[in-house]
Formats: sequence, C-alpha cells, structure tokens
Amino acid sequence: MPPYPNLVSDSTLVQDTIDLLTGSGGRAPATEIVDAVFKLSHVDDELAGLLVADLVRNDRRFRIENHTVELLQDDRQSRLLKDLDFVVVDVEATGAKTPPNRLIELGAYRIRHGRIAGKFLSLVNPEIPIPRFVASLTGISNEMVKQAPVFADVAPQWLDFVSDSVLIAHNSNFDANFLNHEISRVYPGHRMMNPHLCTVKLSRRVLPELLNHRLDTIAEHFSIPIASRHRAGCDALATAEIFIQLLPKLEAIHGVKDLADLCFLNDLEDTQIKITNASANPIHG
Repeated sequence: MPPYPNLVSDSTLVQDTIDLLTGSGGRAPATEIVDAVFKLSHVDDELAGLLVADLVRNDRRFRIENHTVELLQDDRQSRLLKDLDFVVVDVEATGAKTPPNRLIELGAYRIRHGRIAGKFLSLVNPEIPIPRFVASLTGISNEMVKQAPVFADVAPQWLDFVSDSVLIAHNSNFDANFLNHEISRVYPGHRMMNPHLCTVKLSRRVLPELLNHRLDTIAEHFSIPIASRHRAGCDALATAEIFIQLLPKLEAIHGVKDLADLCFLNDLEDTQIKITNASANPIHG
C-alpha cells in the first residue's frame, strides 16, 4: 500500500489501464484490460479480476466490482478555485536533468482562500557534489548542505505538507520531474498524483503583452520583489504572490471557475490562446 494517499503507482501498465478506461467511458470489463494491457487472451472473468485487482491494489483512482473496472472521477476537478488549496513550489538542483542530478533545496508556500497560509523550506543534502556553476548561481555550497537532511528524511514532511493540494510552479514540469524522481528513490514505483500547473503558461494566458514570461519579468510587472534569485524559498514566494495576482485575472478574462477550467487553460496550445485573447471569449461562453 502506498505510504501516503497522494502517492500512486508509476507503472506503465497502470497508465495503460487508465488510458483504456478513459477511452471507454471510464468503465471496462477486467477481461478487456487483461487482453489489451497484459496481452493475455481467453482469460476468464475471475482470473482477469484478480490480475487487475493486483495491478491497481490500494490505488484510489480505481474501483472493481463484479469483474468490471471503473476509473473514479477526481472530485477536485469540479471544485471551485476558492475551495482549493494550492502549493506553490520551487526546487534547486545540482543540474538540469534527472538522473543523475539531485535536489539541493526545496521551498513551497500553501495558498488557501487567496492568501499564503503555510510554508515548507529545507536545504537537501544531494549526496553528490554541487557543481561550481550551480553553487555560484544559487549561493548554495557543498558546506551548506553537508549537515542538511537527505531527501528520504524530508519526504514524509513534504508529502504531508502537499496532501491533496494542486501544485503550482514556474516551469512546473521541471519541478514536478525532480520531485517525482526523488520520491521514486524513497518509494520505488510511486509518484505524486497531485495535478501540477505552470505559471509560465498561465501568465501567457492573461499577460500576452509581456516581452517574455520569466519569473523576474512577471514579478517586476506586479511589483513583487525577489529577495534572493535562484533560492527555492524566495523564488517560490515570488511565484506564490504572482499566482495570487493571476487567479482573479484568469476568472475575469477567461471565465475560469474551477480546477477543470484551470487545467484546460493550462494545457491549451499557445496558438489557441492567441485566438482566445483576440476574441475575448471566456471558456464558459
């Protein structure tokens, strides 16, 4: 059983099962999943049910009843933005890609009801040397992280802090990939199931007039100071304050009301956004 409710299996077979169910209206016989995902034909209902049950054991995204598998809806998608918790995160690492690079700092701020309601800040011992360029960029030295906790010691507190919130980051794929890489080392075969959204993309949706959408540029636009650039806590705080500014604009310009709307807008291609901004038509219209 995953040790935290916001951890789910990172198995390719589980993802294939989700894709099949998504394309089948959310439900399918276990025999169909075994045939398509396991590549096993002519398996009876009972054995198919056992195989799928073992695959998705303790994964709260699924329900199995009478040898039928159902993909449960994420109730967060329909929740109004004002009723959601967001955790705005930033990470610093020894390099740009995983593997082999590791985290050296983790900073996050919880947003509830449009205000900052909590924070999580920690240096992380990467257990590998910090390159000179990264040390110069971040100001984080090998000496500073020598006595810091390794990620395995940070992970339980981090997962408790995040809980079922929506993750927000500037270039969110970078931060989410690093976090999930570290989590997979502590909890093999698992990743966070929290949705993650990107303030680069969201700022493009409401501030198309900006020359670029770097963190410094958007922060300057909103007169938000960044105390120490490329430190996780400072960048996360600036991103949190930017996100608080973006939320009412996303509603006013694009009609965003709930998480489903926000995810839809986050995932739209930039060409579609240009058309949307030009026509000023909201999502709900």
